[in-house]
Amino acid sequence: MQGLGQSAEQHQLRELAAQVAREVYEPQAAAWDSDRSGLPAREVHRLAELGFLGIALPERYGGQGGSLVDALIVIEELAKVCRPAAFQVFEANVGPIRVVEHFGTAEQRARYLPRVARGEVTMAIAISEPDAGSAATDLRTAARRDGDEWVVNGTKRWISGGGHANHYLVYARLNDEAGAKGIGALIVPAATPGLTFGAPERLMGFRGIPSADLIFEGARVPAGNLVVDAGGFPKLFSVFSIERLGNATMSLAIAQAALDRTIDYVQQRQQFGRPLVEFQNVQMTVADMSIQVEAARLLIHRAAANAEAGLPVPYEVSIAKCYANEMAKRVSDLAMQLHGGNGYTEEYGIERLHRDAHGWAIAGGTPAVQRIRIASEIFGRSFNQRPAQAARP
Repeated sequence: MQGLGQSAEQHQLRELAAQVAREVYEPQAAAWDSDRSGLPAREVHRLAELGFLGIALPERYGGQGGSLVDALIVIEELAKVCRPAAFQVFEANVGPIRVVEHFGTAEQRARYLPRVARGEVTMAIAISEPDAGSAATDLRTAARRDGDEWVVNGTKRWISGGGHANHYLVYARLNDEAGAKGIGALIVPAATPGLTFGAPERLMGFRGIPSADLIFEGARVPAGNLVVDAGGFPKLFSVFSIERLGNATMSLAIAQAALDRTIDYVQQRQQFGRPLVEFQNVQMTVADMSIQVEAARLLIHRAAANAEAGLPVPYEVSIAKCYANEMAKRVSDLAMQLHGGNGYTEEYGIERLHRDAHGWAIAGGTPAVQRIRIASEIFGRSFNQRPAQAARP
């Protein structure tokens, strides 16, 4: 959102985040990607001390009271060089803690929001399952009330932060009603007996953001850990729009980084006796890359700015996410082409950007899912994707 009517304070915030990214995280990012490790605890505390983990959380809960735009500025600058660091800011400002802020009890907000801002609680979201990805309402993980506790059974998959975060907001089926009607969400600490983790996933990208299955076998949590009761699925996904804007910003950052590296490279690299930038095809390609990056930034900025008085507009969010996700794949691919053989090596960092671009195009709802959502908003009704015989109420 650079240059889009930023306030002086937001300009300073961007400069600070860029400096931290450049001086602290850029030197470590490749190593974290290579060894697939999560962000070390010391770096979580550093981000907390900088105020980045609570930048968009209310001041009364220890946050900075900033806007969604403020949070996206920090996420973008960090994500240009280090997605694991950006992801920690992402989870703390646009992730599941916002569900707690909007729909949790006063006790839950007081218990979790300040600890997230201080870096003491890291919370990941657990929606997908082995047989429930885009079709989230097919989820089977169940939580049943037993006295003063909820007993959770089931398996969650593709959980970013799985096995690394110390708390999870788990979407679960709370009663026997079909489809969305039986789904709610509750908080499950990682140390809960009956919760175990599968082997770390070996993903194409996201390598510095651990991912693992969550396996619930009679895991018991207090009744007070229920955040959204059965039938609250629409409420959950209304807040998930905030997370999708963070997702779009990750894609934007990847594309901007690919563009920036390409601009530097084509001015330095020589072929046929002159710099690459002197070739018209290179000029046109870089111009197209820039157009796409700026268009994504404007779409994200519009959705974020319009959300300041509340939750984002789903139509605007889905357009921004769909475009940004696909744009990052295209732009990082073009960057690889303009770098030639060098773009295919780890040394120049382009291949890492391209790998991560594909991950963010899947996470949080694929472009295909976003297009279905966009069509639903255009026509003012939902479209059942199931065969007639499989339709659920």
